[in-house]
Amino acid sequence: MIIAIDGPAGAGKSTISKLVASKLNFQYIDTGAMYRGVTLKFLRLNIQPDRVSEKITELQTEIQMDGERIFLDGEDVSQEIRSIEINQAVSAYSAIPAVRLFLVELQRAMAVDQNILVDGRDIGTYVFPKAELKIFLTANVEVRAKRRFLEMQEKGESVSFEEIVSNIESRDRIDSQREMAPLKKADDAIEIDTSAMNIAEVVNRILSLYEMKQREGLNR
Repeated sequence: MIIAIDGPAGAGKSTISKLVASKLNFQYIDTGAMYRGVTLKFLRLNIQPDRVSEKITELQTEIQMDGERIFLDGEDVSQEIRSIEINQAVSAYSAIPAVRLFLVELQRAMAVDQNILVDGRDIGTYVFPKAELKIFLTANVEVRAKRRFLEMQEKGESVSFEEIVSNIESRDRIDSQREMAPLKKADDAIEIDTSAMNIAEVVNRILSLYEMKQREGLNR
């Protein structure tokens, strides 16, 4: 079974997805981390977005997921990919069709013969359009910015709340307007606005939806 969880930056996708996957004993795939990893690789190589398409065929890179950890060419970059620098750059790189094609192939390969929970921005619409359960997590910009601001503070990142708001609004715009597989709610996805919900409430809501899907399957 495939559970697809999509939504904009700061909606709580990663936190919620990890908890739900753990409770269901599903393999968790954080596609956002994969895009962040590739972004980090391009920045290290000083390859600007306008040169990515011509360079990606030469890109010798390996991305591996191990639970919540991501390895880029064997290096654990789980913390580095969450920096403000990557936050500001990831949407520009992930909007490039060649990058999306490169990573979508990896993501689909990870789903072979196992129960998975995948989060991202185009999972239910593009990567796994036939996923059995699709969730679209969202929240208002101020709530999402506050969450990200607190997260960055805990990591010791020096960034203003206003800068976070601006970054989220910019990412929303780029993600929803990109040419290939833009961020949008799938027609058959269930939207959950997490603005006034705590983590446990969101997790329980998704687990209830999963149980409903299971019962529907048994009654067919």
